[in-house]
Order: sequence, then C-alpha cells, then structure tokens
Amino acid sequence: MRSLLSISRAIFLAYRRDRAAVFFTIGFPLMFLLLFGGLLKNSGTPKVNVLEVGSVSIVDSMPADARAELDKVMTLTKTGDLATAQEKVRKGDADAAVSQQGDQLNVYYSAADQVKSGAIRTIFESLVQATAGPPKVGLATHQVEDQSLQVIQFYTPGLLGWALAAGGTAGAALTLVNWRKTKLMRRLRLAPVSNSTILAARVLVSVGIGLAQMAIFIAVASIPYFGLKLTGDWWMAIPLVIAGTFAFLSVGLVVGAFTKSEDAAQGIVQLIVLPMAFLSGAFFPLDGAPSWLQAVSHAMPLRYLVESMRDVMVRGDSAVSVLPTLGGLLLFAAVLSVLASRLFRWDEV
Repeated sequence: MRSLLSISRAIFLAYRRDRAAVFFTIGFPLMFLLLFGGLLKNSGTPKVNVLEVGSVSIVDSMPADARAELDKVMTLTKTGDLATAQEKVRKGDADAAVSQQGDQLNVYYSAADQVKSGAIRTIFESLVQATAGPPKVGLATHQVEDQSLQVIQFYTPGLLGWALAAGGTAGAALTLVNWRKTKLMRRLRLAPVSNSTILAARVLVSVGIGLAQMAIFIAVASIPYFGLKLTGDWWMAIPLVIAGTFAFLSVGLVVGAFTKSEDAAQGIVQLIVLPMAFLSGAFFPLDGAPSWLQAVSHAMPLRYLVESMRDVMVRGDSAVSVLPTLGGLLLFAAVLSVLASRLFRWDEV
C-alpha cells in the first residue's frame, strides 16, 4: 500500500506540473462546455421526429401536397401506445408525440432541446389554425419532464464523456511511451515494486482525475446562467465515470504498447477520440445522421457511456437501467487490457 501511494503521488505530481496535460484534460473540454452551453442555446435544429399515437385526423386527412410539405420538416411514425410514446420522448428517442381525442389535439414534447420543442409547437399551431371547422380542433401541449430541463442537460454528459475519453486514452498512451523512452520503465521493473502496483497507481490517478472532471463540469453547468438540474439517481454517473475511465485507459494502453514516440501516440489518440466524440453523439444529436453512420456509432464505447450518463443525470432513469453499460465498459476494458499486455514491450526496438 505504501508503494502504491508513493507511485500514485509521483504520477499525480508529474501530471500537475504538466500544464499542457492539465489544460487538455480539464480546461479544453470545459471550454467546449461553455461554448455549447452558452453560444448554441438558440442553434438550429434538424428535421423533427414525431410519434403519431393512433389516428390523428388533422394529419391523416391532409391533402397530398400539404402532407408533402409537412414531411419536409417532420417525420411521423405510427404507434399505438401513448405511455410508450411519452417515454420515448422523455428519453430522447423521439422529439414529440401527438394524439387526437375528438376535437382535441394533444402534443407531448421534451424541453431538452428548446429549439426543437418550439418548432414542434409552431408546426402544430399552424396545422390547427389551418383546419376549417366545425368542429374547430383545439390544441393542448404537454411537457413530458420537469420544467427545469434545459439544453445544458444534453451537453454536460456528452462533453464530460469526451473529456474522459481524451484524458484516459492520452494519459495512458503518453505515459507508456515516455516511460519507455526515458528508460524509467526498466528502472521500475528493477525496483522492488510489482507491476500490478505500478498499474494500480496509474489507474488510481486517472480515476481521480476523471472524478475531478465530473465535479468541475457539474459545478460549472449548475451555475444559474446554464441551469443544469440533476435527476434522482444522478450519483450513478460516478461508477459510470470510473468504468469509462477503465475503458479508455485500456485504449490508451493498446496505443502506448506499440507506438515509439509521443507525437505518434498523440496523433493516434486524436485519430481515435475525435471521430468517436462526433460519431457517438457527445457533441451533437445523431437524429439527422444517415442510418449507416448511426449504425457505426453503436460500435463505439463512448456512445454508451454518454447515453447512460444522460439517462441517470438528466432523464430520470433508475440506477438499474445503466447496469448493462457498466458491465459492457468493464468487459471492453478487460479485453483491451489483455490485448495491450500481448503488445507491450519494456524497451524500444
């Protein structure tokens, strides 16, 4: 234990002295949080996806030319269960749900994206106003979640996930390469310290940095200007952050196991992390992306980490709902760690 704490302290002090590392693991992602949280509050939105519950005559009876115009801004999908449709809207799987009871049109929307919700209300208000009576159709709109939900709810878990991926992958890869180049790896091998202790120290520091990132992101996003509101089981994001750190550390270990220089390692890390961040929905929703691109995103661990953090932090899902993600991230970390051990070299060749 004394060896573990000593090596952990040395790694942390080296990290703290490296201003570039501190900036790129905490400051740089935080800048994106401020950017997306502040500047993109009123950004544009792609085509909205609406669930049509049962028969909605105001839509179904539209002339062909009018329906063609509606299809340019809205995709309608038939469904038969209102409760299921509302749950999909709340979880972000659909932008709204609409049902009709007699002369009453009910629209259920999420305020997670205020631009989309405003567009949906405007579209249905226009449809109602365009109907010729009698009977005149009335419109009622219903928000499916807490009134405090804002756009920052989307960006905080997404950017936190990206920060964890960037910090964990780069930290492990660059540490291995640097230790190998400076011969520190060989010195540690000859020291009276086990390999498991060295690895545990590296993991301990990375987990600590990841939890610090989470605390800083939540603190900044909770400022009244941004208005982040956490839901009931938000604390489940803590084990998700830990499991995510393990997963991306394993990616970094694989990269660091075969690269020969810091520049090469950094380039490969960016080649992995940046596309994964954009394709996993960390920065922007994937609703408008082509179906093949959405399929590719399902192979990326960051997508599951980000979606699960959103579920428990801002969507109100239970702690049990993210257990499959926890298991998957830990399994992913175990598989890549085994691969890294097979590729690992003590010295440069």
